[in-house]
Amino acid sequence: MGTPPPPPPPSPPPDDSGSFPWSAPPPGQGYGGGGPARERLGGRWRRLFAGILDIIIVGVISSPFTYQTFTTVWDTGKDVFVRVPVQHTFLAALVGFLYYWLLTAFWNGQTLGKKLFGLRVVDSGWGRVGVGQAAVRELVAWVMYATCCLGWIDLAFILFHSRKQAIHDIAARTLVVDT
Repeated sequence: MGTPPPPPPPSPPPDDSGSFPWSAPPPGQGYGGGGPARERLGGRWRRLFAGILDIIIVGVISSPFTYQTFTTVWDTGKDVFVRVPVQHTFLAALVGFLYYWLLTAFWNGQTLGKKLFGLRVVDSGWGRVGVGQAAVRELVAWVMYATCCLGWIDLAFILFHSRKQAIHDIAARTLVVDT
């Protein structure tokens, strides 16, 4: 009859290093066959606290450019709040947009808050987020935040979406993941 053919040699483990070793492999690939992507998504609470820290940072960064003194906002002579000129609001929004966009695009998908809380923005294929993707993500977020209550709806999506994506993440095809 003959001898049976020898078994094939074992295949080497898949290379998970890729060009961006910080990113997780797509679901179903990598060591152990990969698990569901849900295991590596950033936690909702950490996203919240990272976002709060980033808002504080943007406020501190933008305040010297937007207000000449605190008396511009609080009139001590009349003991009332006074109106803030609209150009100050636009300048603060510009500083905030640039902060989120540039750090997300050029600093491994992290703002200072995300870095501190161990989070990163990646594209939906778990690769590095592109400059255009980061711009779309922030533009959609800023438009929604500036439109009455849509900012709250945007953020509420994180609570109910299976991939913990806000509307601005869905629009830009991005995910927030653990580092």
